[in-house]
Amino acid sequence: MAPVPLLQIDAFTAIPYGGNPAAVCLLNGPAEAAWMQRVAAEMNLSETAFIHPEGGAWALRWFTPVCEVELCGHATLAAAHALWEERLLPASAEARFSTLSGALTARRKDDGIVMDFPAEPARPVTPPDGLLDALGAAPVFVGRNRMDYLVQVATEDEVRALRPDFGRLGKLGPRGAIVTARAEAGDYDFVSRFFAPAGGVDEDPVTGSAHCCLGPFWAERLGKDELVGFQASARGGLIGVRVGHGRVLLSGQAVTVFRGELLH
Repeated sequence: MAPVPLLQIDAFTAIPYGGNPAAVCLLNGPAEAAWMQRVAAEMNLSETAFIHPEGGAWALRWFTPVCEVELCGHATLAAAHALWEERLLPASAEARFSTLSGALTARRKDDGIVMDFPAEPARPVTPPDGLLDALGAAPVFVGRNRMDYLVQVATEDEVRALRPDFGRLGKLGPRGAIVTARAEAGDYDFVSRFFAPAGGVDEDPVTGSAHCCLGPFWAERLGKDELVGFQASARGGLIGVRVGHGRVLLSGQAVTVFRGELLH
């Protein structure tokens, strides 16, 4: 096969080696899912994005080291950044993607990128047996959307102190669990962490798709539509969130760390 350009990009950060790293493969056309899965396992990042031109947009798929996922924010941010940086799109052009979650767009604004994603609100549910024990969390609220459980706890310190049992958590499904609390500092409105061991990612550093759930949740409770979330992983990252009309605008920055080629 001809060499395939590949970039590794840190998303939701302005500083190299922060935020959430994603690999982006720039394809000429569709590729076999089995090959994409092998590449994602080789990269061993929370997600690897595969994009190719399709009509007037770009087909985009995301794979963890063990499976394909339906929605991923940080790898979409990385993919849009790659298109502009590699001059596959003019700097002023909107990046339009066709995905398993429908049409997604990204545009440059100031020194960052704004993505238009579907809102994924959580409905209240009774937690399944083992979820709270596996997280080690005392809940204020438990909900679920089509992808994840959402668990609100009382304080930011509780979010930061969590040490989940990933073996138990990975057996519960669905994709993962978001744990969140209102922020105690003034630099952001809420904090969160995201755990997805069933998808091969024990803790994701910064999760755009989780903020499609967190945005509507905290907008309702805090009474405002524009918020800033901080994901309190070891790498950490800030995500701007604007909620409205069944959509969530997610904003952040990205930095290319390296570029190379896949030879096989």
